[in-house]
Amino acid sequence: MKELIIIVCAKQIPDPEAPLSDVSVDAEKMEVIVDAPQVISPFDENALEAAVRLKEEIGAKITVLSMGKKVSDTVLRKTLAAGADELILLQDEAFEKLDSHSTAAALAGAIRKIGDYDLVLTGRQAGDWDSGQVGLILGERLGLPCISLAREIKIEDGSVVVKKSIPEGYERVKARMPALVTVSNEVGELRYISRTKMLKMMRGARSIPSWSAEDLGVAQEELQKMGIAALSSPPDMGRDCRFIEGTPDEQAEKLAAVFKALR
Repeated sequence: MKELIIIVCAKQIPDPEAPLSDVSVDAEKMEVIVDAPQVISPFDENALEAAVRLKEEIGAKITVLSMGKKVSDTVLRKTLAAGADELILLQDEAFEKLDSHSTAAALAGAIRKIGDYDLVLTGRQAGDWDSGQVGLILGERLGLPCISLAREIKIEDGSVVVKKSIPEGYERVKARMPALVTVSNEVGELRYISRTKMLKMMRGARSIPSWSAEDLGVAQEELQKMGIAALSSPPDMGRDCRFIEGTPDEQAEKLAAVFKALR
């Protein structure tokens, strides 16, 4: 049986768990500034976890792609410690702040350059802008059957079988490979990686390939920046601290009265 070849797209973003105090808005420059450590988008970690489970179940080679103006191999080496076999960084000034179609165009160029693959996995959406578009646009550009919002992924006789989340529960969907699947958080978090394992990975660090837009054969006109029509800081609502005394029943009644007055 041919070894399954999986490509996982993983975006580097500012930590979404960062406190609000680390976030500011520059309305003049149309920028959201987050002074927080860089991490892998949590939904993309879900996709990597799904890939590693398939590797454990049936055997697979996992290649991780991450794209940006400057991508930290230190952050992304976590994917290798978790079970990926190869990491490729897509780095170019032209990759900064791209819209969804352009991001998909660049990723499609990288996947075509890799050549042989059976399954492309992405997170259901990015953990910063939450647009949820890149995965399916990427599948369209590659001419692949696409399944979104996977909560479980299995391989059966050359097909990928997915439990797809829907509001009422889930439905079972099957597609011939090669195929693209966007992975939802129901799959579960990426497995715990010990500090010892990460340090061992860093000490034995091997060279990580880096590809530019030219390497991917992506024309500059295909790489369009994301357009922001308007951006402003949230209004300062102020703070109002009140102490509510009395028995539990009295406190509940007084609290309800406060909420009614604020409506």
